Amino acid sequence: MSFTPLHDRVLVRRIEGDAKTSGGLIIPDTAKEKPKEGEIVAVGDGVRGEDGDRIAMDVKAGDRILFGKWSGTEIKLDGEDLMIMKESDILGVMA
Repeated sequence: MSFTPLHDRVLVRRIEGDAKTSGGLIIPDTAKEKPKEGEIVAVGDGVRGEDGDRIAMDVKAGDRILFGKWSGTEIKLDGEDLMIMKESDILGVMA
């Protein structure tokens, strides 16, 4: 199924972190925090400015991003857990 977010929204796939600490301890699933890092799957066309022209998005599909703990709305699309969030919820793009 094809999905395109509207306006200034992006579709994000979470990137899972390591299951071990740097010291080698294994972190159980119940103690893990949800990752705050993801990869953009799809982007909207951007919002319209006061003059009616579209304002281009600063991110694109494939970008690896960092987002806030309470950002976005979780959805299930074709059996995969994804998130929809506004571009303003993105804290930064990782190089």
